[in-house]
Amino acid sequence: MSLYTPEHFATSDRAAVARLLHDHPFATLITPGVPEPLVSHLPLLFVPGCEPHGTLIGHFARANPHWKCADTSESIAVFHGPHAYVSPTWYEHPDQMVPTWNYAAVHAHGTMDIIEDLTEARSVLDALVHRFEHHRPAPWYFEMPPRQGDAMVGAIVAFRMRIKRIDAKFKLSQNRSAEDRRRVVDGLRADQHADATATAAWMDIYAQARSDKS
Repeated sequence: MSLYTPEHFATSDRAAVARLLHDHPFATLITPGVPEPLVSHLPLLFVPGCEPHGTLIGHFARANPHWKCADTSESIAVFHGPHAYVSPTWYEHPDQMVPTWNYAAVHAHGTMDIIEDLTEARSVLDALVHRFEHHRPAPWYFEMPPRQGDAMVGAIVAFRMRIKRIDAKFKLSQNRSAEDRRRVVDGLRADQHADATATAAWMDIYAQARSDKS
């Protein structure tokens, strides 16, 4: 399954991809199955490392049958970055334009290894908790009596997904003039919606990163 990506919107910027995976960790995980694909929505943490494209770690609820097929086929984790509607009225020549949608998305392809060892599975939970709690004034930590903690770990199935391929599409008005891109950024910010504001920020960040490399 490949991601349709016109040349304008393709990227090989590993830093931008890593940032999207970090900033938008809630993914759609898809694994081939019979009679239909298995689909789960869950947070995945990106870990750069020895694999060509890094590793994702996460866990299923043990009651979720997805994990039983996880290590038999290649899976795809779809990460949705910021996205927003773009109005033709924002362009310099609106009568020559049509509505569109700006967005950034990453598809990570790979195989999953189920983690059977309880200590290693616990380390996955600890990593997830740390990722989302460490910045809070009074963070929550996984501190329970051993029996209760083991029961909690036993209720999940942790996994590691070795990324074999990454397809990234950043559709952020790169095919428009600098003036039109600025107009789109201004229009998105004026909309005052969280998604629109985030998309405008990514347009600026990505444009600056490309400028720095040129």
